[in-house]
Amino acid sequence: MPSYEADIGRFERADTHVLGISVDSVPCNAAWAKSLGGITYDLLSDFEPKGDVARRYGAYRPEGYAERALFIVDKQGKIIYKDIHKIDEQPDNEDIFKALRKAA
Repeated sequence: MPSYEADIGRFERADTHVLGISVDSVPCNAAWAKSLGGITYDLLSDFEPKGDVARRYGAYRPEGYAERALFIVDKQGKIIYKDIHKIDEQPDNEDIFKALRKAA
């Protein structure tokens, strides 16, 4: 997530809005963001019913947490990029910007 913060200007110039979604509660999300030194994009809670959004997007694990997942949703609500991967992995932001350029 810090890499998204580092590239926030590039995301804004690409006419995108970065959102983080976690199955943790709002207070946990706030503490986590603070531990990173703060983030400027919205961090949403998928806490109750726990993991409902993650389930709908195929990213929820039976162990009670979501995999790290990236989705690019266009202005019409269509998913144009999807990457679900292990929690300890993160694709390079260049992959995201490549998908944004392709969709433009």
